[in-house]
Amino acid sequence: MRTTEESQKRTIEEWAAELSAVTGGEVVFFSQIAPQETRWLWEPYIPLGKITILQGDPGEGKSTLALELAAAVSRGWNFPYKERTKQQEFVLYQNAEDGLSDTVRPRLDAAGADNRFVMYIRENQAPLEIIDKRFVRLLQQIRPVLVVLDPLQAYFGSDVDMHRANEVRPVMSALAEMAEEFGCAIVLIGHMNKMQGTKSIYRGLGSIDLTAAARSVLLVAKDQKDPDVRVLFQIKNSLAAMAEPAAFTLKDGIFQWLGAYEADLSELLNSEQKTARPILRAKDFLQKWLTKEQPKIRQQELMDMADSEGIRKRTLYKAKSELNIRSVKEGNSWYWTL
Repeated sequence: MRTTEESQKRTIEEWAAELSAVTGGEVVFFSQIAPQETRWLWEPYIPLGKITILQGDPGEGKSTLALELAAAVSRGWNFPYKERTKQQEFVLYQNAEDGLSDTVRPRLDAAGADNRFVMYIRENQAPLEIIDKRFVRLLQQIRPVLVVLDPLQAYFGSDVDMHRANEVRPVMSALAEMAEEFGCAIVLIGHMNKMQGTKSIYRGLGSIDLTAAARSVLLVAKDQKDPDVRVLFQIKNSLAAMAEPAAFTLKDGIFQWLGAYEADLSELLNSEQKTARPILRAKDFLQKWLTKEQPKIRQQELMDMADSEGIRKRTLYKAKSELNIRSVKEGNSWYWTL
């Protein structure tokens, strides 16, 4: 074994090359890596060359916010103030839920987008997946500054279970590498689960590895005191100080940025759950765990999880009946299945 004194007599490059040969893997010293400042598409919310997750309940304004950002990029505006400070850039906006001609295009028009700079990949022949040659080739060819996948679960592929870390991790690693290689901001839009009492960082659908791979995680929630106001929280920022809550309004389909806003995240997230009927909470619980991707779970596991969420067994069985969930026996265990 070489001593530190011996290693210092050699150049770092020589030492790294020898270690690489011995280990069979490329060894790099951090002194060989040039430090770089973080570049931002929208500071401190959306970094360039990284993954950002934008999540919230359906209808809270996630897609509208993303389309406003896409419009700003297409015009060279400094979001969210629509001041022309940059050059126009390309945007890839992939949407699997809304109609492209009757929903997405009108929203882009309302946001003032230059639609010559906003595109999508048609999925009439085969669904687009994150690890997809069409996706990579477009990034290579046109270098969009912003890539939006809405919603993220539609682009993981039918063979990937979003709740399994070992399946999610390689997909997110590949996506992170693409973001870094092409220098684009990749924004994944996701829905929230209905679990009350958990930290906001755990409220996104799927494995926690999704959030771990993102450098910024944003959450949009409706202000219960004013239904036109949407509050934007940053619940993770690995590259800068966390942003303070900000807000925008959505009234008659018109977006208006309000800026800094006083709001309590836990209060907004739990306000609806506190007033929900027990049967509705039980249904939300079962619909969260029993999905097309995971249609069968052992009964005892569901019982234990429901108990930890304060859902009574009688209420859970009633929700099971109303949702037409079946019981099947495999070996010595009972399973609930769609």
